[in-house]
Amino acid sequence: MTQKKETVWYKVLDNKDRLPEGRVQTVTAGHQGICLTHFEGKYSALDNRCPHQGGPLGEGSIENGMLRCPWHGWDFHPCTGLPPGGYDDGIQTFDVKEEDNAIYVGIPKEEEHQETISDVMIETMVNWGVDTVFGMVGHSNLGVADAMRRQEKLGKLRFFGIRHEGAAAFAASGYAKLTGKPATCFGIAGPGATNMFTGMWDAKVDRVPLLALSGQVHTQVVGTGAFQEVDLVKAFNTVAEFNHAVHLNSNHSELMALALKHALIKRDVSHLTFPDEVAFTAKPAKEKAQTPENRITPFNISPPKEMLDKAIEMIKKAERPAIVVGHGARFEMNSIIEYAKTLNCPVITTFKGKGLIPDTHELGCGVLGRSGTPIASWFMNESDLLLVFGASFSNHTGITPKKPIIQVDFDPMALSKFHKIDCALWGEISETLKVIRKETEGATQSIDHRDEIATRWKIWREEKQSRLEDSSAKGISSIAVFDAMNKVTPDNAVIAVDVGNNTYSFGRYFEPQHQSILMSGYLGSIGFSLPAAMGAWAAQGHERPIWSVSGDGGLGQYLAEITTLVKYNMHIKHVVLNNSELGKISKEQRAAELDVWQTSLKNPSFAAFANNCGALGIKVEKLEDLIPAMEKLRDHQGPALLEIITDVNLI
Repeated sequence: MTQKKETVWYKVLDNKDRLPEGRVQTVTAGHQGICLTHFEGKYSALDNRCPHQGGPLGEGSIENGMLRCPWHGWDFHPCTGLPPGGYDDGIQTFDVKEEDNAIYVGIPKEEEHQETISDVMIETMVNWGVDTVFGMVGHSNLGVADAMRRQEKLGKLRFFGIRHEGAAAFAASGYAKLTGKPATCFGIAGPGATNMFTGMWDAKVDRVPLLALSGQVHTQVVGTGAFQEVDLVKAFNTVAEFNHAVHLNSNHSELMALALKHALIKRDVSHLTFPDEVAFTAKPAKEKAQTPENRITPFNISPPKEMLDKAIEMIKKAERPAIVVGHGARFEMNSIIEYAKTLNCPVITTFKGKGLIPDTHELGCGVLGRSGTPIASWFMNESDLLLVFGASFSNHTGITPKKPIIQVDFDPMALSKFHKIDCALWGEISETLKVIRKETEGATQSIDHRDEIATRWKIWREEKQSRLEDSSAKGISSIAVFDAMNKVTPDNAVIAVDVGNNTYSFGRYFEPQHQSILMSGYLGSIGFSLPAAMGAWAAQGHERPIWSVSGDGGLGQYLAEITTLVKYNMHIKHVVLNNSELGKISKEQRAAELDVWQTSLKNPSFAAFANNCGALGIKVEKLEDLIPAMEKLRDHQGPALLEIITDVNLI
């Protein structure tokens, strides 16, 4: 004999008079959706899901004495839930009582949660160290989202609900670029998943780990052209190194473990998609969440001996060596700078590596390439050996192939990628540098470059000062903006930058101390900076100030995310250079000897928009107001935006 379950009563309506005669309303009792009806003087409670397509009956209406489903028009009695004509597809009803003018619904006591496939996979994800998710919850990812909610309740996971899934992927990419560890971006089937595509590519081409999770329509309707059906495995084949759908009979925890192993070891993108019915299915009884214990090999590998021997001889003979560091060297800079001191040689960075050595350091020579300084290019051209750590040799950086080069990288495919390298060292930077230093210290012929570096900086700073005096009635120069940032930005800040003229000017005129710079490097995607700052805040926002910089075109891409900053009280300081134009594109049209066309922008007041969202918004139009406004931005305890009206020609 089946024992009747205990009934639990929930107040669903404080005042019964709020549901007039002949009306229906959706309410919730525990987790049970209820269609509450008031018909012929009686209050009744029906399951809110229509038995045919799941339509929300509480959004329907009572017509001719029958409750009509709002989705397909099928009728049910408002009190009994029975359909006309004697059919057997009626609706479950629940007990109702009235007390003190309130309405209560009684439902059977809920059973304890039974772990699902989503639970075991999200627990595995957390065990592998992923504790941050950026995404949007929707109808086809609810099972996975509920598993995340449980991990969040345990204090093991943080979920940030964003306004656009593209921002979620950029935030996850920014998180990884800063920490070297993956975060997760999360979307629904179809458009929610495809919105993440650009940010996934940003992480891939800049070689940082990222995990993307997406919902999917029910397996039974795949291939039928169902609502929001997109073949996401096929769609993400080009961007995801590990890319699979989760099936009912998958080895679920192993699938998640392998997704993260690929992301971590290959510093690449992994993607898993969850069909809706799989996400809600109970996990197999014997399946347990996995951990990374004994699943990841140590990364401290050294290059082959014959190549090391060649590199050591090249370094010993060089009189004017120069070190070039890229973003891939960001976690080994203390060792690299210490080695540079033994050579007294210049240390140059790529644009993605900007800030890895302070511009005020006696060996620091700034950024090389299109966004760089004449100091860096001078020392590259005067060198007789380039020792390159963790740089990708993009044409934007312009590392010359005409000099003898030693290249160090963890990825053998990155070695000699665009042209022959004299000595390619496949290994981790830390281990490679230990051997090089041991074998070359005290045995080199490198001259002391420090006085020459100081002289070149003096020449460049005098040039910058003369440009700083340029002015215009149209707005402030970007040179003045970044000169002000030099004086105001905390020296331990993380700064996410965008693309465009504002970023070129940042590269030339901002002189980093110990700030970390994040950018969309190889992809060069507009709109990157504000979402990436969200990722940086999630990673280190309680330890370091988080700033971001963009033009008006870039901020316009994800302007609504200012509400996300406010929702989670992200203390991000955003500086937007507003010149009402896609200035870099106008410049490129002129360079191509074309007419300037369709690059003007019609902008809102970004400062007023920020204030309307609940952040601090400040607008500056005069040079004398710039530094006080930037100091106010810096000191504000909360999200804040500084809008600076600039002249597009003063870059």
